[in-house]
Amino acid sequence: MRNTFRLIWRILTAPFRLIAWIVRAIWRWIANTTAEVREFFTQEVEDAPVAEALNKAIDHPTEILAHLDALRKHLLRSVLALAITTAFSFTFFQQILAVLSRPLKGGMESLVAIEVTEPIGTVMRVSLLTGFAMAFPYIALEIWLFIAPGLSRRSRIYGLLAIPVATLFFIGGMAFAYFFMLPTALPFLLNFMGIHTIPRPSSYVKFVTSLMFWIGVAFEFPLVIFLMAKLGWVKAKMLAQQWRLAIVIIAVAAALITPTVDPVNMSLVMLPMIVLYFFSVFLAWIAQR
Repeated sequence: MRNTFRLIWRILTAPFRLIAWIVRAIWRWIANTTAEVREFFTQEVEDAPVAEALNKAIDHPTEILAHLDALRKHLLRSVLALAITTAFSFTFFQQILAVLSRPLKGGMESLVAIEVTEPIGTVMRVSLLTGFAMAFPYIALEIWLFIAPGLSRRSRIYGLLAIPVATLFFIGGMAFAYFFMLPTALPFLLNFMGIHTIPRPSSYVKFVTSLMFWIGVAFEFPLVIFLMAKLGWVKAKMLAQQWRLAIVIIAVAAALITPTVDPVNMSLVMLPMIVLYFFSVFLAWIAQR
């Protein structure tokens, strides 16, 4: 009889014991995660010269394999996140194409495809750019998680705080290209020398997405310079003295980014990049103060 009552009691209390086990498991996970995060942000790495680190890596090649395995995992998660956001963007490609073609006079109806596979390639390119913009914070976090163990405690904190700021800068650069550069460049390109041009979806979307992507990347430059100056890697005085070389490099980069060879569109890319460079010098001066 006692065993029967004990069995009934265990059956009646099974749901409560299950809930208690789940709560304890969640609490242990939170406690362990909190301890790991606290240790991650408080411990300091051993500062070793580059030559000594290289010799250590040569003597113990298995450590390099561990880093490569960690890099593989970070890249795999980043690609998986990009695939998810790209697939999600694919379901809204019509709305995204309508927004991208809004700077044209006739909108999406003014685009004329002349190849069978051209619309598919256009949709995939738009979905990939939108998916990358959506996955950018997570990809930046994975990059930070890979390099953070080799950074100092202060550098880890700065790197983590820079992720949301970098996301805003990237989106801001894409918005600048869309709202300011495209309305200026398209009328000139589509009516150059009085020749009316009917844009194709592939060429138009390639032009727009390339411009928006690279301007978004260029807008990350001030943040990178600020962090490098904060960590003492660059000086504002050095950047200010090398402004001529910087303009030459910016001109070359603008020529590579711009899909056309006309000076008007090249100037549209160069001018904001030059402004960003001098803004970076100012941010480097603030970081040193």
